[in-house]
Parts: sequence; structure tokens; C-alpha cells
Amino acid sequence: MQTGYKVIDIMTNKPVIASRDMSLKDAAQLMHKENINSLIIVENDIPMGIVTDEDFVRKCIAKGLDSKKLKIRDIISTDLLTISPDVDISEALKMMTNHGIRQLPVVDEKKFVGFLTMKDILKIQPDLIDLVAEKYEIREESRKLRELEKMAEDDGSSFFSKLKLRKKRR
Repeated sequence: MQTGYKVIDIMTNKPVIASRDMSLKDAAQLMHKENINSLIIVENDIPMGIVTDEDFVRKCIAKGLDSKKLKIRDIISTDLLTISPDVDISEALKMMTNHGIRQLPVVDEKKFVGFLTMKDILKIQPDLIDLVAEKYEIREESRKLRELEKMAEDDGSSFFSKLKLRKKRR
């Protein structure tokens, strides 16, 4: 479903860029100040990585690590997906939901030119929120089913026996 809007029409032209050497504490303060969920790391006009609020939680806080001692380089995600500025936002949305990401660096001829977020897309096409919500609901249900199956496997009991046991505990 083509929307008629291209990535270039709605992307952030001047995203907040950080250095790999910035401390996580400083990065978190910058994200708070700018009211953003991620920072992009760009070197020589090429996006090298991204750090998100989820990275802070999963790679630092959940592990009990000290955000004052760690640097962005310690938790950065470098396996970036990028998108071209001339792509329709419906394609960008598909890419984001299929990969479970909320932001995409925009690259034109290998040069970083902007940043596209899920918020950018939903601001311009709020009717697409149903597609996004449906994808996340399916992912959550799938996660719950895997969790229940693992519980059943752990002690060798059947899936339904485990469900009954879980209900009794409540």
C-alpha cells in the first residue's frame, strides 16, 4: 500500500548524533534533554551504529553495570539497517515492524542524510498505527506461548498440566 509520502518528506534532517566515546550517563542525559529514544553514531558521514533506550536497559541496567563507567561503544548496535530517502514510508514501516526496530538511518549514496523514526511515520499516517499494533500483539502472544512451552519442557509435564498448576498458584 503506497502512501505517496517518501522517507525524505518526513525524516528528521538533523538528528542528534553522539560519539562512541560518550559515557552512557552523558548519553542518557542528552537523550532526556532532547526527548529522544536513540542516538546515532556517525563517522565520516557514514552511520556506524545506534544506541537506544532499550540498549541501556538490556545491556547496562539489567546487568547491573555502571553507566558512569561504560561508554556508548560498550553497548552500541552496529548491525544497522538503513533506508533510502526515496522509499515510500509504507515500505519503511514494513521494514521496521518486520525487524522489530523503531528507527532507521537514512542513507543516500552511502552518505548519512537523516533519521526516520516510527513516531515520524505515525505523525503523518496515524491510520498505520493499527498495522504496527497488530504486529506487536502477534509478537507478544508468540513470546507468551514460547514461555509456557519452555515451562512445560523444564519439568517434563504436559502443556495443559502446567497451565492448571499455574492457575492454582494464583
